[in-house]
Amino acid sequence: MLKKISNIGDCGITCDFGDEVNKKTNREVIKLFNFVQESVKMQKIKGILNYTPSYNKLIINFDLGEINSEKIIDFIKYSDYSKVILPEKKKIVEIPICYEDEFALDIKRLEEKTKLSFKEIINEHLNTDFFVYMIGFVPGQPFLGDLNKNLYHDRLDTPRVKIKQGSVGIVEKFCTIYTFESPGGWNIIGRTPLNLFNINKKDTSMLSPGDTVKFTSITKKELLSFKND
Repeated sequence: MLKKISNIGDCGITCDFGDEVNKKTNREVIKLFNFVQESVKMQKIKGILNYTPSYNKLIINFDLGEINSEKIIDFIKYSDYSKVILPEKKKIVEIPICYEDEFALDIKRLEEKTKLSFKEIINEHLNTDFFVYMIGFVPGQPFLGDLNKNLYHDRLDTPRVKIKQGSVGIVEKFCTIYTFESPGGWNIIGRTPLNLFNINKKDTSMLSPGDTVKFTSITKKELLSFKND
């Protein structure tokens, strides 16, 4: 349920669905996202430049020369988007991952903090059906949930300056995949050779909010010989 709508500067608003991060809340965010997307496409509202869903919020940016925040807020408040039907069957994507030591940079740290063995951590990760909550930070980067509580752990105290593309990391209940080399403070447990973002494809991002991800274990040899389509 939408809790409040607030201004972000002159050209943006945030639609806040509360502090909880779960599938139910995220589905409400995606309903509003789909409603705004369709409204823009059908020209029921003009001046919207971008609309970005997160775990529990939707950020809307607009052209102040065409519309103001008051008109957008009224449009949302007086629209019944609760009847938006989301697809019941989202796609399931299998993602190969290599857990060998040179790619699992923080596995020793996680073993110490969680009191689980390397094998137990990997089994927990492989046996989780991950829900794609959002795509963002850098193009195509997925934020996945929900890890079992026994794997919960905080970010690194000091983030790394460079995380290799394809690195898979976990923090608290979430898992992410670095689609590009970038700084980061997640606990790295492996690497995938799969390219999740390709600007030359019609669907640039392989994953979308609401999808399910299953990881499958591969060897270093398989990782190095993997060919993306």
